[in-house]
Amino acid sequence: MIIKNDPEQIQNYLFDASNYKGFAESVYIPETEEEIVQLLKNFNKDKIKVTVTGNGTGLTGARVPEGGVVISLEKLNQVIKLDSKEKYIIVQPAVILNDLQNFVESKNLFYPPDPTERNCFIGATVATNASGARTFKYGATRNFILGLRIILPDGEIISIERGKHFASQLKALLKTESGKEISFSLPRYKMPKTKNASGYFCEENMDLIDLFIGSEGTLGIITEIKLKLIEIPKNVLSCIAFFSNELDALKFIDVARSISLQNFIQPLITKNPLNARALEFFDVNALNFLRSDYPNIPDNSQAAIWFEQDFDKDEDIVMNNWIELLKEHNCDEELVWLALDKNEQEKFHAFRHAISWKVNEFITLRNLKKVGTDTAVPVNQFNLFYNWMKKKVKQANLNYVIYGHFGNCHPHLNMLPKDDDEYRKAKEIYASICEEAVRLGGTISAEHGIGKLKRDYLLKMYGEGVIKEMAQLKLIFDSNKILNIGNIFDEKFLGTA
Repeated sequence: MIIKNDPEQIQNYLFDASNYKGFAESVYIPETEEEIVQLLKNFNKDKIKVTVTGNGTGLTGARVPEGGVVISLEKLNQVIKLDSKEKYIIVQPAVILNDLQNFVESKNLFYPPDPTERNCFIGATVATNASGARTFKYGATRNFILGLRIILPDGEIISIERGKHFASQLKALLKTESGKEISFSLPRYKMPKTKNASGYFCEENMDLIDLFIGSEGTLGIITEIKLKLIEIPKNVLSCIAFFSNELDALKFIDVARSISLQNFIQPLITKNPLNARALEFFDVNALNFLRSDYPNIPDNSQAAIWFEQDFDKDEDIVMNNWIELLKEHNCDEELVWLALDKNEQEKFHAFRHAISWKVNEFITLRNLKKVGTDTAVPVNQFNLFYNWMKKKVKQANLNYVIYGHFGNCHPHLNMLPKDDDEYRKAKEIYASICEEAVRLGGTISAEHGIGKLKRDYLLKMYGEGVIKEMAQLKLIFDSNKILNIGNIFDEKFLGTA
């Protein structure tokens, strides 16, 4: 085990990609599960706060300590087992997502979840139920978790496999490897039907593995993960299409989304071959933000769509149908970038992901915190929500860019304040956007989680009663209040639960 106490040596563990910063006394870097167990037993006994840190790519401050000590899982980075026949892989939490995807693809297998930042740890993607562009077709990380091994704050270990442990309505029971029984009740609340990563996953008769997925490290430390794999798609079409009118781009998204969703549900009924796995949007400000790095963006572009489809055969039919749909929405065929080759597709992915890191770079240089929405709303509310949101930030005279997962009705509006006054104004608008998303039946966080930066918005989303129930659930697993305190809800709720 490595222990770091020098303030200079631990600085890289005290912030994340949101530029949220914290403090800690020391950093512990265990190399085995046994070392983590012993650390937690000692810290639990002495009631020392512990923050578990991933690779620092998060945007909510979840890995940022507010006192106590840090446990970094960076040394737990091994692939334990790949079963090509049964199509699963078992890994430790610090395996890098990009490395895992490349590894399984070399074996003709595929792991679909694709958060924008692929240098993240797999464990962190489980802790936040991360998603990404391909979530439109394949769903979030939760859909691919088959098993977890978790060390609880007192050092007890739970191994849990999907399909083996269920709640009875809202009552639940789990056993640790030592035989200790943990009996608890799940909070009663209605989760939005949109893409969602806000608070604990709780519903009647649920598979209890889902409680830990998206729990942001508040219930235990994940040390092993069993992931479902699928066969690698035989062919992938990737496309970036530029529109001279934003409304045309939005209407294209509406039609492409509708056709694709119909194909997901009833693939043998519809005769239309379009079946997007990703439907992503860029507004004119996002394109202008990218233009210095991508000077070939057409001059008159007011919006762009990046979409992908995987398919087994009929390449020409699939491509021609997409081209026809683009033409129907006034997209000039000359302004369409197409890629069937993997190397070219990776360039398109880089184009999509560049906007995210450029926004992060912008706020970091100004020493401000990120003010970017992660809201999602139901399909029938999306266009109204998008226009309302855009109008509100324009009226405030703030610079902004909009991009994101419009297939999932999940826009990222990033405000770009130039100073502290504009930052305060941006925060007020952010709060109103969250409130409107909830009012429309949506969520404040569709993929990034709550961490420490969004817990006040979660409180508004669910109300104090539900937050207290969440805190009560955490205390069942963490009675001494040591693990990732401040994530999801404020520490004060642990004193009143």
